[in-house]
Amino acid sequence: MSKTLREASLTTPNARKGLAEGVHWRGMSAEVHLGYRKGKRAGRWLVRWRLPDGKYKQEGIGAADDGIAADGVETLNFEQARAKAARHVEQERQKARDAGKTPIPSVREVVEAYADARKARAQKQDGARLDDARGRLTLHVLSHVIADKCLDTLSDEDLSDWRSGLSDSLTSSTVRRIVNDLRAALNGVPVKVLKRLPASYLNTVKLGLRAGEAEPAAARDGAALPDADIRRIIDAAKAVDDAEDWAGDLFRMVVVLAATGARFSQVRRLLVGDVQTEQGRLMVPTSRKGRGQKRATHTAVRVGDDVMEALRPVVTGRRPAEPLLERWRHRQERPDPTKRPVWVRDKRGAWKSPAELTRPWATITESAGLPADTVPYALRHSSIVRGLRAALPVRLVAQLHDTSDRMIERHYASAIVNALDDLAAAAVVPLVDAERGKVVKLRG
Repeated sequence: MSKTLREASLTTPNARKGLAEGVHWRGMSAEVHLGYRKGKRAGRWLVRWRLPDGKYKQEGIGAADDGIAADGVETLNFEQARAKAARHVEQERQKARDAGKTPIPSVREVVEAYADARKARAQKQDGARLDDARGRLTLHVLSHVIADKCLDTLSDEDLSDWRSGLSDSLTSSTVRRIVNDLRAALNGVPVKVLKRLPASYLNTVKLGLRAGEAEPAAARDGAALPDADIRRIIDAAKAVDDAEDWAGDLFRMVVVLAATGARFSQVRRLLVGDVQTEQGRLMVPTSRKGRGQKRATHTAVRVGDDVMEALRPVVTGRRPAEPLLERWRHRQERPDPTKRPVWVRDKRGAWKSPAELTRPWATITESAGLPADTVPYALRHSSIVRGLRAALPVRLVAQLHDTSDRMIERHYASAIVNALDDLAAAAVVPLVDAERGKVVKLRG
């Protein structure tokens, strides 16, 4: 091979028309060259690069746009061919450096590692609810062809196609949760693996999973219920509790959810010692959501005497470190071998998952005469909107509900506007004296 590269004009189809049949080269760097092999009907793009032993390796990368328009995948124009050639050489050199090392993991491997880490973290956290990331990722990621892609060959088009292929029946919040889980798994690869991936890897993940994120914020103040409906829910919870022999456990769970506006995951971690009867408040454990600086472990939430009275049976005579809200666990017994087994009470324990509330909640909403799509989270929406309508500062409402000012302003805008409008209306005073405003006729 000649030491002097004779560069050919390859930038446009017209420029390539004047070339003779055969291979023509153009330098991309001292050791990488973009090639064009002209045939009788059409041409193809090539790339060659120098190996450590001084020899060159050559491979084809796609068809040239001589007869048909470039699509950026199979048929490439000059600029697309240059970019693909650079990526190809980078990947091949990385493979050579990785020879003999642990193979680059696939999407499946990093997703499974992420799910295992989430599960292990949940098990270490006392009172953490069961993590459902594995179920979501298994259903929507590991069952897709993208799962078998190695990270070094993953493109933003692969991720974008996967994102677009998610079922239309999924809600926007579910899609966002799935996308965030996959992004966390892909971004969480160990540093020693990240160093072996293309330099554009993190940007590839960012661009590929960006689709659908810029949706307008869903207004949640519309999901808030009037106080009268909240009372009907609590009355219905008491009735269902008595009818189904919950021994007050269901009633107390609904009362605390409504009174504090806290998430189920927070309420289930309440301890007997978190009830401060004399001060009329509950010390609600803060959520484990989010990262960053360490926060307070509890939030003080004032509640009424009626709530304290409802909690009195599970506070009196119990140790401060015991779970505040419990329920009966059941087991099957077969007293008569000829008959089907029956469920009997076994022992009491703390609530574990929001799913435990699903069946009784359906009975409660039906008994209260509310729509079937009313969810327990409506109690939280209602508490937030109640605070805003009482003209409490947004920051205080956010603090009481363990969230941020930004989230309150984003999702409960109309409630804030109404509260501020009422405050502004209260500041309006008459400015024109009624007597002075009368017209007096002067004497002639």
